[in-house]
Amino acid sequence: MSFPEAALGSSVEVPTLEGKAKIKIEAGTQSGKILRLKNKGLPTINRYGRGDLLVSISVWVPRSLSKNEKEMLEGLLHSENFKPNPSSKDRGFFDRMKEYFQ
Repeated sequence: MSFPEAALGSSVEVPTLEGKAKIKIEAGTQSGKILRLKNKGLPTINRYGRGDLLVSISVWVPRSLSKNEKEMLEGLLHSENFKPNPSSKDRGFFDRMKEYFQ
């Protein structure tokens, strides 16, 4: 998905075993987040029903920008809202432990 779609939120279609499913991506979704679609995965063995389908979010960043696009992004470069500042739930276990003992 594109950066604006991840930042603003959108609906996207993902392929499943039975066709396509539409999922809602919330605003501010980070690359690497995994969403779960219940009962959209493979059939379970020796039981009835289906497993869950896991969808990994990958945010695409363009390799080249137009002059106007560069100017817009440079304007956002110094904004406090665009500086990386993960919350404690976004940090890994070891990062949280390191922060706890400092």
